[in-house]
Amino acid sequence: MALQKNNRTLTLLCWVMCVYNVQAYIDGLYCGKENCYDILAVTRDSTKGEITKGYRKLARQWHPDKHKTEEAKKVAHEMFQKIGNAYEILKDDAQREDYNYMLDNPDEYYSHYFYYYQHRLAPKVDIRIVIAVTITIVSIIQYFGAWNNYNSAIDYLCKDPKYRARAIDTAVKEKLLNNASNKGKSRRIKIKEDEEQVIREVIESNMDIRGGYQKPKYTDVLWIQLIFLPYYIVLYMIWWLKWTWKFTIMRTEYGEEEKYYLIKKYMKYGKTQWDAIEDYDKENFLNLELWKKENFKEWKAQQDEEMKAKLAESARYKSYRRYMKKGGPGQISFGPE
Repeated sequence: MALQKNNRTLTLLCWVMCVYNVQAYIDGLYCGKENCYDILAVTRDSTKGEITKGYRKLARQWHPDKHKTEEAKKVAHEMFQKIGNAYEILKDDAQREDYNYMLDNPDEYYSHYFYYYQHRLAPKVDIRIVIAVTITIVSIIQYFGAWNNYNSAIDYLCKDPKYRARAIDTAVKEKLLNNASNKGKSRRIKIKEDEEQVIREVIESNMDIRGGYQKPKYTDVLWIQLIFLPYYIVLYMIWWLKWTWKFTIMRTEYGEEEKYYLIKKYMKYGKTQWDAIEDYDKENFLNLELWKKENFKEWKAQQDEEMKAKLAESARYKSYRRYMKKGGPGQISFGPE
C-alpha cells in the first residue's frame, strides 16, 4: 500500500514537472518551444565568449551554402535562422536576463510578452544620441536663423533712404568711399560694389539693432545654454539670496538696475523684448516710478485705455467689430459692404 502511494506521488511530481517545463516555453517568444541554450549547445552558466564560440561553430555547420540538395538547404536554412535567433537573444545581457526570468517564472505569462516585445520594438539607436542630434539640429537652425534675421535687418537699413543717406555722410566724413574717376563699365561696377560694401559696414558698426533682429551671439545657441545651465542656476540662486537679504530682510532701497528688473518683470518682458526698448523710454519708466506696483497698474490701465481709443478710431477695427457683431467667422459673406 505504501509503495503504491509512493508511486502515485512520484507520478504526480513527474506530471507537475512536465507541465512546468511546457509552460516555461511560450510559442512565439524567444526560441519558442525550444530552449535557447540547448540550441547553441551551451548552459545558463556559459559566458558570453562561450556563447559566441558555440554560435560560430554551429553557424559554420548549418550554413545553407554548405549543403547541396534543395531539401538539405531548406533544413539548414531553418536551423541557421534558429541558431541566429538564439544567439541574438543570449548575446544581449538584458534579453538574456529576461529569458532566464521566463524560465524561472513560467506562470507570469503576460509579463513575459511585455518584456519580450519591449526589446523587440524598442528603438535600436541610443536615445542619448537621438537627443544630442536633435539639440544639434535645433542649435544650427537657431543660429543660422538669427543670422538670417540680422542680415535682413541690415539689408533693409541699407535700402532705407534715411539710414542710407546717414551712412553715406559718415563714409564721406571718414573718407571711406573711393572717389576715383569712373573709367569703363567694369570699373564703375566695381566701385559701386565697393560703395555698397562700405555703406553696409558703416550701418553695421553704427546701428544698434535690438530684439529678434540683433546680431546673434554663440551664447544664445541652445547647446551652449544647456551646457552652462548649471552655472546659470547657481548664479540665479546666489542672486535670489542676495535680493532676499538686501531688499526683503534689510529693506534697502532699490538701485537703478533693480528698478529696471522690477519694471521688466511687471511688463512680463523677456530679455530680447526688453533690449528692444529705446533708452529714453526706459528712462521715462524710471521717471514714472513704474517699479512700484501701484504706479505700474495705473500706467498699464492708462495704456490700455489709450489703445482702446486708438482702436475705436481705426476703420479696420470698426469693420472687424461689425463683422463680429453680425456673427463672426460663422456668417456668410458675399464681399465688402
